Amino acid sequence: MSVNPNAARPLEPLLFEKGSPGRVGYSLPPADVPEIDPASVFGKDAARAVVEGLPELSEVDVVRHYTRLSRLNYGVDVGFYPLGSCTMKYNPKVNEWAARVPAFARSHPLQPPEISQGILALMHALERILCEVSGMARVTLQPAAGAQGELAGMLMIRAYHKAHGNPRHKVLVPDTAHGTNPASCALCDYEVVTIKSGPTGRLEPAAVAAHMDEEVAALMLTNPNTCGLFEKHIREIAEIVHAKGGLVYYDGANLNALMGVAKPGHMGVDVMHFNLHKTFSTPHGGGGPGSGPVGVAEPLVRYLPTPIVNLRDGQYVLDEVPESIGKLKSFHGHVGMHIRAYAYALALGAKGLAQSSRDAVLNANYILERLRGAYHVPYPGRVMHECIVTDKRQSEHGVKTLDIAKRLMDYGYHPPTIYFPLVVPGALMIEPTESESLETLDAFIDAMLAIAEEAEHNPDLVCGAPHTTPVARLDEVEAARKPILRWQPA
Repeated sequence: MSVNPNAARPLEPLLFEKGSPGRVGYSLPPADVPEIDPASVFGKDAARAVVEGLPELSEVDVVRHYTRLSRLNYGVDVGFYPLGSCTMKYNPKVNEWAARVPAFARSHPLQPPEISQGILALMHALERILCEVSGMARVTLQPAAGAQGELAGMLMIRAYHKAHGNPRHKVLVPDTAHGTNPASCALCDYEVVTIKSGPTGRLEPAAVAAHMDEEVAALMLTNPNTCGLFEKHIREIAEIVHAKGGLVYYDGANLNALMGVAKPGHMGVDVMHFNLHKTFSTPHGGGGPGSGPVGVAEPLVRYLPTPIVNLRDGQYVLDEVPESIGKLKSFHGHVGMHIRAYAYALALGAKGLAQSSRDAVLNANYILERLRGAYHVPYPGRVMHECIVTDKRQSEHGVKTLDIAKRLMDYGYHPPTIYFPLVVPGALMIEPTESESLETLDAFIDAMLAIAEEAEHNPDLVCGAPHTTPVARLDEVEAARKPILRWQPA
């Protein structure tokens, strides 16, 4: 990537600054229905004859404005997204084509099952794929995101314990957990008990045993964890939890390291969620639509969200679940995401899914080894699909993690995840995924090495970054607390 890391780009004017009275960018046909006075519907106080200050523009003004803005935006189709824990892999365009096949795209969710056999067959097949990948007995495709999948899983855990006479009131959560984990527990009225990870960044069986009793409903953990490390004691930990009647919840956010290689169900996991946008290449949200299917072991099948798709007498049917936690999402979840994930799985096949995991792990370790001499590495040894370096060496010259992230923008890269996990001070968390080529990784690494060199010899340059963006550093806290939602003319 050829980038001048010190050349600023111009600031795009607001539409309010570009408009001129009398310009029109649309033409509407005559109304074919009687016109209604809005004031008679919404009330006189709600109707305005003129909106003061609304910009008037031609079509070309509007198109060029938003096209220029789009070129300032960063996306996975533009370049490498090294966001650790987010798994921003490339979204194959064949998946988009599949989701737009008219027989899928034009189906109505209220159609009866008799004329929805194609979509139901696809959902049933995708469920079987997810069961095979995970080792779970059944999977619900209903949850609209990973966070809602967590909520579904914890609700099923609660229903299971309640059916056994004691809903319990505590959930064990490692200090390396994703932020949604404790939130999902709290929403289900559980007290969160944080367990500290060991000196190697992993959860120790003794730490779990020290907190495990008959009031603990579940242990909620991620594997590989958010330090990019495989929880090698997971089988022993699961046995400790099960011995006291608890269940093991597996946050599947990092399944991209294990898909097709190892199955959570074989590790003692009882409930897990998948992130189709992370592991199965469906688009990453922007608020949605996402998809967070949840898999369960056999004892929890009876609590799955209802309905579920079954094949009976050659027909796909929607069956109720007698002890279900209820319905989580309208209709059948985000079916468009199911289609994309199914297309991805079919395109790669079993061997391809396993190879993608191996390539993701290889890429992460390649980045870590090349950066090891310039950045501090908090944990020894190999990692899984993502790696962590810190600002420990750069901070000796006054350069912090945020400065490094901002300087990367000058080199044309989206910054990695920063200051997470919280157990690693000054963390930069990098996840290359399997999508990226050796050339892309080398170019990113070269940028990181150049920044390390700048931090030592020209720290002010790094601390003042970014230099190439239309605006420099924003006060993000102030913007979140006091957003300016109305334009005020100068």
